[in-house]
Amino acid sequence: MIEVKHLTKRYGKLTAIKDISFTVDTGEVLGFLGPNGAGKSTTMNIITGYISSNEGTVTIDGSEILEEPKKTKQKIGYLPENPPLYTDMTVRKYLEFMFDLKRVRLPKAEHVDEVMRLVGLSKHGKRLIKNLSKGYKQRVGFAQALLGDPQVIVLDEPTVGLDPQQIIEIRKLIKSLGKKHTVIFSSHVLSEISETCDRIIIIYGGKIIADAKADSLYEALGSDRRLSLSVEGNAGEISSELNKIPEVLRVKRVESDKKVSRFTLDYKAEADVRRSVFNAMARINCPIIEMRSGDESLEDMYLRLIEKAKGGER
Repeated sequence: MIEVKHLTKRYGKLTAIKDISFTVDTGEVLGFLGPNGAGKSTTMNIITGYISSNEGTVTIDGSEILEEPKKTKQKIGYLPENPPLYTDMTVRKYLEFMFDLKRVRLPKAEHVDEVMRLVGLSKHGKRLIKNLSKGYKQRVGFAQALLGDPQVIVLDEPTVGLDPQQIIEIRKLIKSLGKKHTVIFSSHVLSEISETCDRIIIIYGGKIIADAKADSLYEALGSDRRLSLSVEGNAGEISSELNKIPEVLRVKRVESDKKVSRFTLDYKAEADVRRSVFNAMARINCPIIEMRSGDESLEDMYLRLIEKAKGGER
């Protein structure tokens, strides 16, 4: 559905994105993750045709955005971070205006009704947009993006400034859109991306530093695994024995008292060290009080990837 090849965008001496390439399948919900200033919005603006790239191409359903801009843009619904709303219009009048502006070739009244129903605005059609809450203004922006039933929906930071309940509602809406549309949306909040998307691309410094299915991030990104351990005995002796296990990468003592010490063990992703840990503690006669899996959190993994990327810049 979407094919992005070797995108590069420069603003004078500043290179906002460099040689970015990826594809998005039909019906896939792709999360674009990265800190502020990473290049997410620049990439999305190029995909939608809002700005042009210095190098590279964007093809949507066989149409290249610069060669066939009108045809390609008809396939895209775009919600920028700050929706361009005419706040002195009612919700319905605004959507009808955008319907005409986009030259949508569908039954007008029925289509606007359907879009308002999809985003939960059916009861708010006569309200002035300026009197709506932030969450409902965002819904109006969503509705605008859905006009014309586009094949691709691009959402730039769609939950910024929303309260927790509104965020949950917007996530549900994005998931539902993925059943019929190809969706790309950006965020700098990892939990938001991981709970909503089929696949995640992490961008930093204008480059893609990770690309993985949301349900296999640990394996795809080569993340270490973690084990939490409470053991009775001498902490130094326990730590020394744990470090002898070949698959163990790091041993960290979390806390100790006179009898029991707690440790975290990072080990190779493909390994299972529980049996080795049990045998090691049995050799030194130190009973295991507790042992449980505690994989590196998504937040830890994300921060580690960013730190690794920063290191590569030096």
